[in-house]
Amino acid sequence: EVQLVESGGGLVQAGGSLRLSCAASGFTFDDYVIGWFRQAPGKEREGVSCILVSDGSTYYVDSVKGRFTISRDNAKNTVYLQMNSLKPEDTAVYYCAASSWAMGSMMGYEYDYWGQGTQVTVSS
Repeated sequence: EVQLVESGGGLVQAGGSLRLSCAASGFTFDDYVIGWFRQAPGKEREGVSCILVSDGSTYYVDSVKGRFTISRDNAKNTVYLQMNSLKPEDTAVYYCAASSWAMGSMMGYEYDYWGQGTQVTVSS
């Protein structure tokens, strides 16, 4: 059974940091792209970042470049999203997702499996 379990969300003040984790199981981790997406109330889901697990290539949406860092631990089948200099507009439910074919894309329809999400709230 494929599982993606996010953790690490919470409430933080603007300028603060959080690290999200996505623990994967039930598929061959190295063969996939793992992406982070977010959805704020009343807004469409947005791709934030993704990583090609096989070679570590990373991609970011412009709004988080320089503030967020995605990484992976192949031994733990886990992907992390380090979020620094958080802003109120980063407030959203954050989801991790896995794709066998996205190849750096952050289009949600290209992702096969999704986690349940974790809430990130940034206060001003």
